[in-house]
Formats: sequence, C-alpha cells, structure tokens
Amino acid sequence: MFIGHFAFGLVAKRATPYLSLAVLFAAAQLADILWPIFVAIGIEQVRIDPYNGTITPLDFTSYPYSHSLALLIVGGLVFAWVFAPSGDRRAFLVLALLVVSHWVLDYVTHGPDMPLYPGGPKVGLGLWRWLPATVAVELPLYLAGVLVYYRVTRPRDKVGRYGFSFLATALLVIYAGNLMGPPPPSVTALWAAAITGSVIILAAALWADRHRDAI
Repeated sequence: MFIGHFAFGLVAKRATPYLSLAVLFAAAQLADILWPIFVAIGIEQVRIDPYNGTITPLDFTSYPYSHSLALLIVGGLVFAWVFAPSGDRRAFLVLALLVVSHWVLDYVTHGPDMPLYPGGPKVGLGLWRWLPATVAVELPLYLAGVLVYYRVTRPRDKVGRYGFSFLATALLVIYAGNLMGPPPPSVTALWAAAITGSVIILAAALWADRHRDAI
C-alpha cells in the first residue's frame, strides 16, 4: 500500500492537530523510510520481477527488520518516545499506532511476505493480486484522509491555500506512476529513488503544514 499509509497520517491530524504533518507521515511511513536504507546497506533484499502476479514489479525477498510486526511495535514505541511532546499520552499513542498501522495495511495488500518477527512466519492477504480491488480500497481511503485534513485545518496564507493541494495531487500522481509506470531499471535505482522520494515528501509535508492552522 502507498497512499493508504499517508491517509492514516492525514486522519491523525484530527487527533493531534499540534503535531506536524511531516511527523505524522514519517510515523505512518517509517517502515518504508527504513526499508530502502536497509536494502542499500545489504541487510534486506528485494528483487525486480514484473511477472510475479501482483500489481507491483517487486518481489520483497527479505525485509525482517523494516517490516516485521514485532520490530514495528518496538519502532513505534521508540518513534513516539522521540517525537511525542513530553507527557502527552495521546500523541504518544497516535504516533506508536501509526507506525504499527503500516504493517496492518501492508498485511492486507501484500502476499504472504509480511514477517511477524525476524525469522518468523510470513503472512499477507494479497490484495495486490487484483488491480481494481486495490484501487477501490486505497483511493477512497486516501481521499477520505485528504478531506479530514482539509476540515481540521485552514490556510494561514496563500501557500497554505495551495501548498497542501499541490502535495495531495503529487501523491496521487506518484501513486498512478507506481501502478502504471515501468519497473525500476535496477535495485540501486529503486532504493535511491525511494530514499530521495521520502525526503522530498516529508519536506513538502512540513512546508505545507506550516502554512495551515488547526481549527
């Protein structure tokens, strides 16, 4: 799942309006932020296979650290401890749950490659085997998240009026490109693009959110 993770970050703005959208996105996407780094340094593996029977050309051979349920629970607690305001139990809970939500959403979309813990059993419902069903689940989820964000914030200035709309549209374009574009030319190009994309998206979320006020 791609934009579904961002949807959860957008919805979380209602519960924690004082947290930056960049922090909420980072929590929801922590697994995918760590994954290309781990692939780059060689402790996780992925294979490019356009004919694997799913809508993604990637065969996630091994990602026991970035995408296992057990380590995402630990990662969620650490992330929340670092980024939640001191003593704010609500923010701590929201951030920890956002990190773990990544595994839950990927469990729905991935085939049986989602590890429960490093070296443990792998599970997955395989929604990615059907493109129409995938879009039917992810797109409404994302649009609902965008709507929630619009309802709980208001623009502070011109940037606030158009900046978030640009970000929301850009994420849709990236999503469409992931679904319909060609496979990456190499694993190196894949992890380099994933790391760069994460930095740009988080920076854009920080920029857009700073120009909107919570209602």
